[in-house]
Amino acid sequence: MLMLEELIIAGFGGQGVMSMGQLLAYAGMIEHKHVAWIPSYGPEMRGGTANCAVTISDREISSPVVTEPSSVIIMNQPSLHKFEPAIKPGGLLIINSSLVSRKPTRNDIRVVEIAADELASEKLGNTRVANIIMLGCYIKLTLAVTIESIIDSLKKVFPQRKHNLIPLNRRALELGAAIAEKVNGC
Repeated sequence: MLMLEELIIAGFGGQGVMSMGQLLAYAGMIEHKHVAWIPSYGPEMRGGTANCAVTISDREISSPVVTEPSSVIIMNQPSLHKFEPAIKPGGLLIINSSLVSRKPTRNDIRVVEIAADELASEKLGNTRVANIIMLGCYIKLTLAVTIESIIDSLKKVFPQRKHNLIPLNRRALELGAAIAEKVNGC
């Protein structure tokens, strides 16, 4: 069966949106999959809106442009408004409920809400890994790549001086995956 995952990740600049996309693209390459990653920035990098499109497939990708994603990860309220309508029917929407108060309006998609900022602070002591919790949940729900490939990707995406943060990011990925297991009733 063909594996094709088209994802949009969106939030404010500084929330790690681009890093999540890069990690997924590297992980896909590590797993010998075809990948595409397209970043898109708003008027400013930090504090403005940012999103990226990631495509991971077993076969060649005909176009890197994602107009009807199978999954969307939303880190802030404006991004929910912008990207909820684009999701394919039956698709997956993962929302950071720490920063998104409005409920999605669609009933033809699967919605998973994670209070990622609170979990990052309370369980891991660092709110900067909220995005990685979201990523761990996404990986567990879609199986687009493995968590181990993401860990290997961290070594490429993070500069050497930040490699000491890899164990914290592993715990964040595992926390997100555990949330996904609860959602799936595993």
